[in-house]
Amino acid sequence: MTAYQVGYFVGSLSSTSINRTLSKALIRVAPDDLEFTEIPIGSLPLYSPDHDADYPPEAVALKQAIAASDAVLFVTPEYNRSIPGALKNAIDWASRPWGQNSFDHIPAAVIGASIGSIGTALAQQSLRAVLSFCNARQMTSPEAYIQLGADTITADGEITVDSTRQFLTGYMAEFRDYIRMVLTVLPRS
Repeated sequence: MTAYQVGYFVGSLSSTSINRTLSKALIRVAPDDLEFTEIPIGSLPLYSPDHDADYPPEAVALKQAIAASDAVLFVTPEYNRSIPGALKNAIDWASRPWGQNSFDHIPAAVIGASIGSIGTALAQQSLRAVLSFCNARQMTSPEAYIQLGADTITADGEITVDSTRQFLTGYMAEFRDYIRMVLTVLPRS
């Protein structure tokens, strides 16, 4: 069985992020052949093309982490009907300098949680537009707009609601199948 390395981004920098909790749950229910590494974004300076000739160590580490991944998973909250600035900043670093886009052809999935009923739908739409420009190969179905209540997932990622567990387990199985399909056609170098 081939194991796939999945780098994952948590779009929130909050220490109490429900999206970090969701990421823990996703890892718990993922197929055994997916291995996860968080790609941290909190220490990145603000992107500027002035750095393109000499990337800071945090940005080099970001690009190396993506290069070491077979696929990427974005777990994002919704801020002001879009993606958090820290996540957009990380994407800007990873996709630059021009011609050195780390997301080119990488299998990618997008998911997010909120306490509200639209479950990050608009943030995901914004993120998908950015990832399309970056030429990431996005899993478009199933869509996953998760509304989390206080007791849906424990702090360590245990899913306590059966319907949520079933949906997230199916989502991660679909992601694994999608990774396999994309890498069959577009192997990572």
